[in-house]
Amino acid sequence: MHFIPEDLDTYVVNHTQKEPELLQQLTRETYQKILQPRMLSGPYQGRVLSMLSKLIHPKKILEIGTYTGYSALCLMEGIQQDGELHTIDINEELEDFQRKYFDLSPYGKQIYQHIGDASKIIPDLDIKFDLVFIDADKPNYPTYFEIIIGKMNSGGIILSDNVLWSGKVIEKVSEDDLSTKALLEYNTLLVEDHRIETVLLPIRDGLTISRVL
Repeated sequence: MHFIPEDLDTYVVNHTQKEPELLQQLTRETYQKILQPRMLSGPYQGRVLSMLSKLIHPKKILEIGTYTGYSALCLMEGIQQDGELHTIDINEELEDFQRKYFDLSPYGKQIYQHIGDASKIIPDLDIKFDLVFIDADKPNYPTYFEIIIGKMNSGGIILSDNVLWSGKVIEKVSEDDLSTKALLEYNTLLVEDHRIETVLLPIRDGLTISRVL
């Protein structure tokens, strides 16, 4: 979905750093072999994630929602030399695909995969995080936030994807639309919670940056 005119969006993309070759390969193979390839972050948002990670320069990263590993590799571009990323996904069938590209990158030994329910996995991680990226099942966004907020270092950043949900957040919501209802609750939570400060960016499908106080 374009929130600015498409020709202007094209100009923005054309004047943004290009994605590395490995990510281009990952994208091609995802479209060839994996269902729902539109779930990829994509080259423009990937460069946004990369730049934010480089600015934050985190030591510990948590990603909720791995898919084929594209966003994880973008986030790893800003990692400290001895840092690590923990990424969680419910779909065990993608684990080998993810690992293939993680190991082709310079960061393979620093990326830890977890398969299963993130709400059960995260409490068992004895780690304080500098950067968290949430891009998973929308109905659980509020739950994920409440679980991770206590595991954040002061000044840590929480990135939340798809928070505009193709514009549905400003439309009439049907009773059975659980994802939109959850995102409305989540967006309100982020702007009202006194433990963080938040800015919502109209990038692609909406990206929120929340800084832990």
